[in-house]
Amino acid sequence: MTKSSPTWLPMLALILAMALWSSAFIALKNILAVWGPGQVIFARMLVASICFLLLFRYWRRIQYRAGDWRWLLLMSLAEPCLYFSLEANALTHTSAGQAGMVTATLPLMVSFTAFFMLGERISGRQLLGFLVAIVGVIWLTLAGDVQSSAPAPLLGNLLEWGAMACASVYAVILKKLSSRYSPLFLTAIQAFTGVLFFGPWAWFEPIPPQLGWPELGYVLYLGACVTLGAYLLNNWAITKLPVTLAAAYSNLIPVFTLLLAYLLLGETMNGQQLLACGLVFVGVLLSQWRPAPMQSKALGVPA
Repeated sequence: MTKSSPTWLPMLALILAMALWSSAFIALKNILAVWGPGQVIFARMLVASICFLLLFRYWRRIQYRAGDWRWLLLMSLAEPCLYFSLEANALTHTSAGQAGMVTATLPLMVSFTAFFMLGERISGRQLLGFLVAIVGVIWLTLAGDVQSSAPAPLLGNLLEWGAMACASVYAVILKKLSSRYSPLFLTAIQAFTGVLFFGPWAWFEPIPPQLGWPELGYVLYLGACVTLGAYLLNNWAITKLPVTLAAAYSNLIPVFTLLLAYLLLGETMNGQQLLACGLVFVGVLLSQWRPAPMQSKALGVPA
């Protein structure tokens, strides 16, 4: 990013994207009570794809580089295909608040993914923070009460954790491709791939018992505001900031999600889970805190 570029713009875009993603947990929790996971994801991808077709003239001009289809395919398989498959099923087993809390590990997972895929360094402090956050997520999961909003919190949180692994692969590949393609084009590719991937899944699920305006409203919101709006804001910001810094903003998702889940769904957590949430935040903050560069303690190959 050039010196003349306002740094607050990508930061604001990330904050808005995290708020939209947090609200998606609430919308998904509501609609998954009456629709199948495949139907929900297919419908939101279809809505987003229609929006991108209407915006076609803004992203149609691309300069494709030979061999990039592999990266585009892997990016789309990681997210939305595998990511949404895991997340939608996770929310049928755990609460929106717990699933949102698991997303706090995303910045750490992005750091590790960037290390393995791009050779970026991992400091000893990042490694310690990652381990602390993992302990916190495990504690959060094991301390979960079986309730109507979380009938199987262990399974649900593990599925959400798998979704975060897919999201980390997606973020790193997106950063790699962002130097050659526009955020609008990359986000559109995701939506179109999602329609093809989730179409057969949705076809074989039972017809939803409710097809009223509330359900359609949730689908329109997830497709137009979250899939289109949040991903576009996030993908644009990643082109302006380091991927590990952009990923750190996902720490806002648990805060927004817990607040929205309490206000809109009436979800609560027990004392042990609240302490576990605090431990996750400690691990994340520890991994992001860099008082001074310590080249000798870095893990990985020199840049």
